[in-house]
Amino acid sequence: MFDQSKKQPSTPQPTFGPPKSAIRDVFEQLLITVVMALFLMTFIAQAVAVPTGSMQNTINIGDHLFVNKFIFGKPTPVLGSLLPTREIKRGDIIVFKWPNDPKTNYVKRVIGIPGDTVQVKGRRVFVNGKEVPEERAIVEEPDQRKGELAIQKVEPKPAGATYRVYFSDSRSSDDDEQGVLFDRAKFAVKEPVTVPPNSYFAMGDSRDNSEDSRVWGFVPRENIFARALYVHLSFDPAAGNPDKGATVLDKLMGIRLSRIGSAVK
Repeated sequence: MFDQSKKQPSTPQPTFGPPKSAIRDVFEQLLITVVMALFLMTFIAQAVAVPTGSMQNTINIGDHLFVNKFIFGKPTPVLGSLLPTREIKRGDIIVFKWPNDPKTNYVKRVIGIPGDTVQVKGRRVFVNGKEVPEERAIVEEPDQRKGELAIQKVEPKPAGATYRVYFSDSRSSDDDEQGVLFDRAKFAVKEPVTVPPNSYFAMGDSRDNSEDSRVWGFVPRENIFARALYVHLSFDPAAGNPDKGATVLDKLMGIRLSRIGSAVK
């Protein structure tokens, strides 16, 4: 018979180390935050500032963009099934390293993809012999100190147009040789060009205020690293003293709340 009076051996209790200090706990949380932020900025998204008016009024001077870095990326064994990617299409607004200076990021709209024949005739753009449907607006002369172009007239929107482009009122007609960039243009203006493999033809939406593929040529595929998504912050470029610059208070007062959250399309 089993003797109930005998004491059963006790189950050993797990032992734990000393409690974490508050400093260690804060350090671990900070480390995790930094790692996640680096992962986000490396593979997923990035904030990009826009210093010029080549994309007004789609993207204004002083806008800070949130961009998608993986959408045009190459699939990887780890992230390929998690992060959807696709090919670059006409009309996409891309962020890329400027071919003439890879340290400088540019934002433009894709007009021609590899194999396309592109020609710009005054205010009209032709791809593979067909006019690209674009809604055209006539604006006052671009001013780098202003956040938006003042619209004087919007022409009837053609069927199929998904975005608007802007032309200066100083251009007296739609003739080929009336454009501000005509004398400097080397590609697609004086004669058609064919977009080479792994390259893209890109233009700014402020057509008379954009040095783009018409001037410096094609964008190599490897230079394109993101697609513009939306404006996450925007500052009025006219805020502050033009001679002394803007103080922190000027910048805070110059935040354009109406631009925050605006989709870029």
